[in-house]
Amino acid sequence: MTLIKDITNYMERLAPLSLQESYDNAGLIVGNPSEEVKGVLCTLDCTEAVVEEAIQSGCNLIIAHHPIVFKGLKKLNGKNYVERVVIKAIKNDIAIYASHTNLDHVVGGVNFKIAEKLRLQNVKILQPKKNLLKKLVTFVPVEYGQKILDALYEVGAGQIGDYKNCSFRVEGTGTFRPTGDANPFIGALGKDEEVNEFRIEVILQAHQEHAILSALKKAHPYEEVAYYLSNLENDLAQIGAGAIGDLDDTVEETTFLQYLKNEMNLSNIRHTPLLGKKIQKVAVCGGAGGFLLNDAIRQGADVFVTADYKYHEFFDAENKIIICDIGHYESEVYTKELIISYLSEKFSNFAILKSQVNTNPVQYF
Repeated sequence: MTLIKDITNYMERLAPLSLQESYDNAGLIVGNPSEEVKGVLCTLDCTEAVVEEAIQSGCNLIIAHHPIVFKGLKKLNGKNYVERVVIKAIKNDIAIYASHTNLDHVVGGVNFKIAEKLRLQNVKILQPKKNLLKKLVTFVPVEYGQKILDALYEVGAGQIGDYKNCSFRVEGTGTFRPTGDANPFIGALGKDEEVNEFRIEVILQAHQEHAILSALKKAHPYEEVAYYLSNLENDLAQIGAGAIGDLDDTVEETTFLQYLKNEMNLSNIRHTPLLGKKIQKVAVCGGAGGFLLNDAIRQGADVFVTADYKYHEFFDAENKIIICDIGHYESEVYTKELIISYLSEKFSNFAILKSQVNTNPVQYF
């Protein structure tokens, strides 16, 4: 039997909730995490029509990209679509889960899905986040060094870019005197002890701290585990906003625009003036990505594909790059496929469906 919390926990391995922006409201918004999953419906937005679709298809869990609730609800009387969606979901025992900016910020997330649709190569995060890394230092008897490292690696410590099981260790002498009610693994009460120890250092992502410290304490032979954590300012290449990659070959600007329109199934593209240059390096950001323009320019992108650009913001291209505004819905709609593919790797005992409801509130005449 698969429970809702089994699904949400699995989603949070890909996109931990700690990676969401402060204004966001990702996570389980409606529903009991201990309920059995009968079916999952994946959508970009959760609307009344999507809840009805879930009812008709026998799904009791909706996974959306955009949270239906951003701000606190003081009343639930159906005065707006947000309240009506929540009421309808509760009435029909349907849970609603959202994976939003946390899914934007990870390798393999929303922006990497756009890059996949455009068949970009050498894809990486456009704007890596800072202050998400920590360094763990601990001390362990030499003969237990590898056992401790293996336990830390198992829960994700020691990952640096594409390199796993990274650590530093140096041998030295540890000293201590057990007192009071201590039950020492080595030594005797009231006597000074010297032990040949490794000082072990590993890097971890901040959201992994609890799991890694738990693994350390479980594997460590000492009654009292000596360790300390320090914050690092290093960029975390695997976490951040936007993505950037390369086309297989350089193409003419109009050829790229037609390619973009075809591959993303667009009715139109708003863009800045063409510059008469070839296109190869492409930066992307699902949704409102204007804040990444300077990063795209600095990294040599020929074109920046995003959405929600205002009139005056188009001038910021300053003939250095082509901005392509393809629409918010259009830039993120393939997130449904991303979620389905991720869940399908793990779960096969219930239906995982893609919503057929077009939730785009913007129409073109």
